[in-house]
Amino acid sequence: MRLTTLSEAGAPKGPIKLMHRVYKYVLPEVEEELRKLRLRAEAIPDAELRGQALSSMSDKKFHCQGGGVYAAANLEYRHVLIPLIVALQTISDYLDNLCDRSTSLDADDFRLLHQSMLDAVNPEAELRDYYRLRSERDDGGYLHHLVRTCQSCVTQLPSYRSVQGHVKELVGLYSDLQVYKHIHIDRREEQLMTWWEKHRDHYPHLQWNEFAAATGSTLGMFMLFLAAAEDGLSQEDAAGIRSVYFPHVCGLHILLDYLIDQEEDQLGGDLNFCNYYDNQQLLIQRIGTIVERAREDVKRLPASRFHRLIIEGLLALYLSDPKVSDQTEVKKVSRKLMKKSPITRLFFLVNSNWIRRQQA
Repeated sequence: MRLTTLSEAGAPKGPIKLMHRVYKYVLPEVEEELRKLRLRAEAIPDAELRGQALSSMSDKKFHCQGGGVYAAANLEYRHVLIPLIVALQTISDYLDNLCDRSTSLDADDFRLLHQSMLDAVNPEAELRDYYRLRSERDDGGYLHHLVRTCQSCVTQLPSYRSVQGHVKELVGLYSDLQVYKHIHIDRREEQLMTWWEKHRDHYPHLQWNEFAAATGSTLGMFMLFLAAAEDGLSQEDAAGIRSVYFPHVCGLHILLDYLIDQEEDQLGGDLNFCNYYDNQQLLIQRIGTIVERAREDVKRLPASRFHRLIIEGLLALYLSDPKVSDQTEVKKVSRKLMKKSPITRLFFLVNSNWIRRQQA
């Protein structure tokens, strides 16, 4: 069923127009938001928190840049969408660092940290002591600032009430994943499988690792923010947008991320959802299936060409990453997924390489 109250006005329909907006508006304004956040992060009193905040912005800047692309579909609201997307993604990346490279393996600690993301998307939520269960606690108000920024921004989105419940759901699933994947290695798979049992009936065509991967993406949240920038978005269309993006677009995003990180995760002893396929052929087949499902799903959106550009851009961005060339098996998977690559994806591939060179 095609959505009816979501407009396609303003969304770029081709890769050239999209990248023009990205270079002219999105990248400079994302960089400015990150510059202001870096100044705050540099003033964090606790050395451990300061280091993780700064490294999350330097090592994962492309997450904010990629998320900022959604603002290119509604330039009039980019003054709200870009600060919102950068702030929420920065919370995500910062907390991922705190959990991934943590001095703690406490599930309650991880849950409380990620309560900040849930509070960030609820404009009525009170701020809390999110560090209460860990020894490093003095961030000089850094995390509270990020939460308040998100709360302020969502109140400026005309139709946020229509999407708020779906945003909360996706943030809740994301938080669940971050808790279960970062606890002690001996308990991770058991907790993840127990969690999957609660959701598997809704996604019978997915494997458990594919569902888990989908919950790790913030793209569904960003798309709902974009939709909420329009007046009069219906709750029915908000639900439709959620089902378009989750699980296939979101799942593709994170499976590609895990695909190129396999060697890195193996060395670090980190969980990687691409390692749960019996062989590389099945890995290629399953990611290929999710690519096709994602392409079919976005056809239901009014600005379907914009969202198809997002999918092709994801493929180009991840499969052109320098990490791919260093991993023989991943390189083989990449070649098969890029086979018969459309011109659009090749265009994004060239642009992805150019952006990386500028940041080197």
